[in-house]
Amino acid sequence: MIKRRLNFSRRTSESSEKTSSREDEVEWEMRPGGMLVQKRSESTDALGPNLGVRVVYGSVRYDISVSSQASFGELKKLLTVETGLQPAEQRLIFRGKERENGEYLDMGGIKDRSKVIVIEDPSTKEKRIMEMRRTAKIQTTHRKINDVSMEVDKLADQVSVIEKSIANGKKVAEVQISTLIEMLMRQAIKLEGISADGDACALKNLQGKRLQKCVETLDVLKVSNARIKPVIVTTKWETFDPPPPPSPSTTAHWEFFD
Repeated sequence: MIKRRLNFSRRTSESSEKTSSREDEVEWEMRPGGMLVQKRSESTDALGPNLGVRVVYGSVRYDISVSSQASFGELKKLLTVETGLQPAEQRLIFRGKERENGEYLDMGGIKDRSKVIVIEDPSTKEKRIMEMRRTAKIQTTHRKINDVSMEVDKLADQVSVIEKSIANGKKVAEVQISTLIEMLMRQAIKLEGISADGDACALKNLQGKRLQKCVETLDVLKVSNARIKPVIVTTKWETFDPPPPPSPSTTAHWEFFD
């Protein structure tokens, strides 16, 4: 009788090799609390149930549905649409402690209907406020330069009218030219007091050149206007001889009635 000998050692070695290979495939990571846990992959994340997280941002509340195996960093991405804050500008507080981006919700103790507080990072908030102030300053500068530009347009039209009159040989009152020059100089002083940078500085220089050109044109017109002789209008009067005195023969006869 021949007995078949089973090779248990070979099967045991094969199973041990498979077990060791599986252990080699498992990746581990250290959690913020010092706990060593298995590193999660996309496949394990997909298996996590969704949680209804209540998020408080200032006086506004949001209900966010997110996977329990998602990280706080992924929750920040979802909150970007709701709060208008970028992930780097958010700080998530849960149970009085700020949570890191790589920390998972379930490992951090997040459950269904848990409350998470969102606050804006102070450094980014300060930068945003400074940027808003800078934008407001630029807008104010552009508005002031635009106001000067509108006044220069009106004064430039008056300069053109005076220029046409003098070109046609019509003398203009000198006080009219002097007043216009004074008004232009006032706008030049106003423009000089505007602090401008970048594009606003270029607009400021442009209006300054327009004012200078108008003043120089009026100076030339002032000289030309002085050379024009005024037109003297004279009135010629025609004299008539007085009528002859009545003759003595022509007397009036009056008839009296009772």
